Amino acid sequence: MVRVLATGTFDILHPGHLLYLSKAKSLGDELYVIVARDSMIKHKPKPIISETQRLAMVKALSIVDKAQLGSEEDIFEPLCLIKPDIVALGKNQFFDEKKLESELKGHGINARVVRIQSFEQCELCSSAAIIRKIIERYAKSS
Repeated sequence: MVRVLATGTFDILHPGHLLYLSKAKSLGDELYVIVARDSMIKHKPKPIISETQRLAMVKALSIVDKAQLGSEEDIFEPLCLIKPDIVALGKNQFFDEKKLESELKGHGINARVVRIQSFEQCELCSSAAIIRKIIERYAKSS
């Protein structure tokens, strides 16, 4: 049984998220997803949607076997419990594959890191694009 782990913020679910998770699921038998905690997101603006709501949305996806919130202290903590065989990174996630593999090994996790190269190309295939569109639309109407 090959266990695949995907991680992300998943703010405002969109087709890009679905493609990432579908490709991740295709790498193994079980797909585990860690939804980032608000307190741990430091590389981009904080999410619009609460972490509990983002988790509920990810859990509702049929391709996801198990989803949980990440740790508020150590991003590797839940990985030690999940013990993934593969960690799938999205095309635009900021992790360096080799460095992450090394850090995983340092935590006793012998997982292969795979970068999903597919990327959904559409006008509203990112949370930022959706937010910009909402702002644009409502700024015009006020």
